Amino acid sequence: MSQETGRKARILLADGHYIVRQGIRRIFEAEPDMEVVGEADNGEQAVRLARELKPDIIVMEARIGKLDSVEVTKRVKTEHPDAAILVLSAYDDEEYVADMLRAGGAGCLLRSADGEQLVQAIRSISRGVLVVDPTVEQRILKQAARPRPVAVDFGQHLTRREAEVLKLLANGRGNRDIADYLGLAERTVKGHVMNIFDKLGVSSRTEAVREALRRGWVSLEDEEQVSDRH
Repeated sequence: MSQETGRKARILLADGHYIVRQGIRRIFEAEPDMEVVGEADNGEQAVRLARELKPDIIVMEARIGKLDSVEVTKRVKTEHPDAAILVLSAYDDEEYVADMLRAGGAGCLLRSADGEQLVQAIRSISRGVLVVDPTVEQRILKQAARPRPVAVDFGQHLTRREAEVLKLLANGRGNRDIADYLGLAERTVKGHVMNIFDKLGVSSRTEAVREALRRGWVSLEDEEQVSDRH
């Protein structure tokens, strides 16, 4: 990209926090080979701006709203396959990161990375190098070694982790139980539950499970066990 052609790497920022976007923008705009061409505060806007602006690289938070980072990656890579996507993740976002990389993402850094790490990641990605923070990589490898509790085919609507959470919701488990079972932080589970609600167009656990039942994703026995705890 920029280092080989002499032009600047065109970067789209996608993060729900304005102050974070502004901080990253300042880092990139201080570099002679980078320019920020746009900012998105949610996943839907990121897909639209990627279509309009055709950036070289998208720097996106793992938990971006409306469309999660995995779905954004899939849509962007379908429409704009040359775009490289770097996700900035929290420590326990490995399920997003693994699915995002499988969808065609170019790398992942922790949100705690400093400016120099971020700049070097952009330059590496510009050369076609996959960039994954070593800590995140180790967590992904450990996660991959765990047995998969879900065997149901949930289609292309949910990520693998969301499908696991939905199955456990149908078994009547609360957020803390699900977190313990899957080895996740409780706030991570809450994030998955809200994504499931958004994707299914529902506002409660009972509605989510009943919609999954309608689609054939859970059994009647599962549905009868669910309790609306929130």
